[in-house]
Amino acid sequence: MRPVLVLVPIAGPPQQPAPPARHMGLSYPSLPPGYQNTSASPMQAQTQPYSHAPQSYQQPSAGPAQLSPSLAGLSLQSQTPETLRVVNLLQERNLLPPGPVTPPTPCLPQDLQKINCHPEVFRSTLTSIPQTQSLLNKAKLPLGLLLHPFKDLSVRCCLLSPNPHTIVRCRSCRTYINPFVTFLDQRRWKCNLCYRVNDVPEEFMYNPVTRSYGEPHKRPEVQNATIEFIAPSEYMLRPPQPAVYLFVLDVSHNAVETGYLDVVCQSLLENINALPGDSRTKIGFISFDSTIHFYNLQEGLAQPQMLIVSDIEGERPERLVQDLLKSLPQMFGKTMETQSALGPALQAAFKLLSPTGGRVSVFQTQLPKLGVGALKSREDPNQRASAKDIPNLSPATDFYKKLALDCSGQQVAVDLFLLSSQYCDLASLACISRYSAGSVYYYPSYQQQHNPAGVECFQKDLKRYLTRKIGLEAVMRIRCTKGLSIHTFHGNFFVRSTDLLSLPNVNPDAGFAVQMSIEENLVDMQSVSFQAALLYTSSKGERRIRVHTMCLPVVNSLSDIFAGADVQAITGLLASMAVDRSVTSSLSDARDAMTNAAIDSLTSYRTSVLTIQQPGLLAPACLRLFPLYILALLKQKAFRTGTSTRLDDRVFAMCQLKYQPLAYVMLMIHPALYRVDDLTDEGALNISERAVPQPRVQQLSVEKLSREGAFLMDAGSVIYLWIGRNCNPDFLTQVLGVPDYAAVPQNMNILPELDTAESQRTRAFVGWLREQRPFFPILHVIRDESPLKASFMQNMIEDRTESALSYYEFLLHVQQQVSK
Repeated sequence: MRPVLVLVPIAGPPQQPAPPARHMGLSYPSLPPGYQNTSASPMQAQTQPYSHAPQSYQQPSAGPAQLSPSLAGLSLQSQTPETLRVVNLLQERNLLPPGPVTPPTPCLPQDLQKINCHPEVFRSTLTSIPQTQSLLNKAKLPLGLLLHPFKDLSVRCCLLSPNPHTIVRCRSCRTYINPFVTFLDQRRWKCNLCYRVNDVPEEFMYNPVTRSYGEPHKRPEVQNATIEFIAPSEYMLRPPQPAVYLFVLDVSHNAVETGYLDVVCQSLLENINALPGDSRTKIGFISFDSTIHFYNLQEGLAQPQMLIVSDIEGERPERLVQDLLKSLPQMFGKTMETQSALGPALQAAFKLLSPTGGRVSVFQTQLPKLGVGALKSREDPNQRASAKDIPNLSPATDFYKKLALDCSGQQVAVDLFLLSSQYCDLASLACISRYSAGSVYYYPSYQQQHNPAGVECFQKDLKRYLTRKIGLEAVMRIRCTKGLSIHTFHGNFFVRSTDLLSLPNVNPDAGFAVQMSIEENLVDMQSVSFQAALLYTSSKGERRIRVHTMCLPVVNSLSDIFAGADVQAITGLLASMAVDRSVTSSLSDARDAMTNAAIDSLTSYRTSVLTIQQPGLLAPACLRLFPLYILALLKQKAFRTGTSTRLDDRVFAMCQLKYQPLAYVMLMIHPALYRVDDLTDEGALNISERAVPQPRVQQLSVEKLSREGAFLMDAGSVIYLWIGRNCNPDFLTQVLGVPDYAAVPQNMNILPELDTAESQRTRAFVGWLREQRPFFPILHVIRDESPLKASFMQNMIEDRTESALSYYEFLLHVQQQVSK
């Protein structure tokens, strides 16, 4: 009889070609930082306070497409003089703002800007769109969008219940009605993407919020740039998919040695009732080593039955689930089976979930060497610090990509948890998640006994993973105003048609990016709009549509394009493009292209925008951090050369750059450094009745460190607390709970809860930083003798290393190229 795995219900709450490569030499003399410390205060980008509440805004008689009275002649330079202030990068040293870098505010009339989409959800590299492709080419800045479409919103998204007649869309291009359309009168509206005039349905005349009739422009859809609909039956090809979760567990000797199985089973026991779903939700388990083990959890059994499939080339009774989770770690505790047949286990998971769709969570601890998808080690440890090109960044086999595409077709997503101290060929394995819209989690030195901080990180990440909301059988389409076109997508998905992304699962922590071009001149337009529509099934079985719309002005001068440049969005998009370039071409080619991006944009600014030529390396204030961010990318784990970097570490860094939303990516590119031995309540945020100090961001240079101080570095996925040798004794006793510097433990990862104001402030600050991201950054308390000091120092981006330029040397190199 062919073994079957029964899924049981669980109880619970219901690339564009780059410019020719310019090779960047590394043989610069070591130069003292010859900066003049000018007292110019760092610029803070002007931004509108964002309001989530619906605005009582009167739709203007002319929509944004014809806003000549309010937009034409609205010189961006007169609106935002600070963004175009000329900065000599070789003289101004203190360029970082004291707090987070804020995105620029698009230069739109106030009433439109108030309801524009929040930049955390939807933002453009350029907040002023060039009229023509030739003007864009001249600016030498990339045009693209960065999205975080399923983000957990700080207030509830406006949700409209199903009524097929009130999901109003353009009859031509299918754009959803939004705040930036034009009402010609009460009965007609003009689409802001294709300009077709549409009729207003009778049902749309009634406003369910105000309970009034005859004011369609005051309905929630026209007042909110982010809105969610419960979709009627015509948005369904089949009955909504149930939430089905399948856990695929490596139980080889290597896996058991790490101890990860105890953590996974315990976490599932604690959170099984919090898995998103309803009465139709199902859960199943497969374990594997050199064979594949299925578990029969059918109702009526006294205990779970293990069914073993040894021919690997072939093929909610809640108590039973709990019994299985309690017994699994012991079941394989004495195994001597060392092999891993990951490929056949994934094939089995695919066959099992194909009828329903769902989510596969696979936990892997070694290089799979058995059956289909078997891999061989491709890493040469002697090449880790190579200053030349790094080989083997692309997959060794197309097995995992092909299987992922099969999964995508059946609405199955695969999430990969890789827990290993050895090379696993993540470049090949990550394809199973990338093309099925899954996620990759990586714990490179996971060991339950020897790495308690890593265990805590895994536990926290796993809890978030198991309990966060999920969207099933999703598709996302991005539309833009006629004349603009999308040509490249970045993220984890399969592109089903030119503009439709297939997302078997969508989660609130996934980011996406797209590159754009201008195909037709936008000469007659004052503004353009972009709309992302995400159609998904909720874990409760509702078909929903989440719609985000953003409006941006069109400009016809280079100075206006530069004035609206979003330096962080540009950096994030370039990072994604550079990852593709590293894989399809070479790492050195990607590094050259990033360097040239800084050189070319500053050359364009110097030759075409500046009216008075001055000596030095000149940039507009809005791009003053661009060369620093490019240098940070060149020194980032994904792209660095000449520094020992494990191949899987490098590939995971590349996965992060492509998949993480911009806010988290920027900390991985350019960490934030704070002095924390002198925290005060001055300027503190008041969050949940606790004061959270807001220390100033410091430059990433050793010269900013003081032996008398303590400095906290937030690098996104890890936080370092560096203790100076002569650190204030009060800080040591009142925050770390140790009598002196020598008593600081070698492996300290937790700040003790001491009843002192200093302890409360420091813990409040670290806790606040951690709360701002969906993954758990480990805290490492380090001193001069710590092995991790080298990792901390590698993030000092402005300093020179044996293999990389200092920031000042890099600026001189850029200036030399700009002045040619």
